[in-house]
Amino acid sequence: MAHLRYVTIDCSDSASLARFWAAALGWAVVYDQADGALVADGNAGYPQLYLQTVPEPKTGKNRAHVDLEADDFEGEVDRLCALGAVAISQRSSPDGAKSAVMADPEGNEFCIGEAGTQ
Repeated sequence: MAHLRYVTIDCSDSASLARFWAAALGWAVVYDQADGALVADGNAGYPQLYLQTVPEPKTGKNRAHVDLEADDFEGEVDRLCALGAVAISQRSSPDGAKSAVMADPEGNEFCIGEAGTQ
């Protein structure tokens, strides 16, 4: 049986984007070369986040994205924005759970929601 090893995000500046994601997740940059950078949680093993350097710019919507959750939703959105992310949209579900679509410094979309909600 296969297991998930990496989630890969194409980017133009893998070193810079790796620093953003390492700070966002509280992980470490464990590989940083011309072909890309790897961000990992030293305690968890897999999956890891691989930032792959590509020559072409991002065009259009991501086909896959990273989903995060936080106990302090508003505080985490503010923290991620301070790191260079942009809040694209926010919403609340009928039960009041908050979520947001955000973009990392290169425009790759990701989502964040309140912990304990779906």
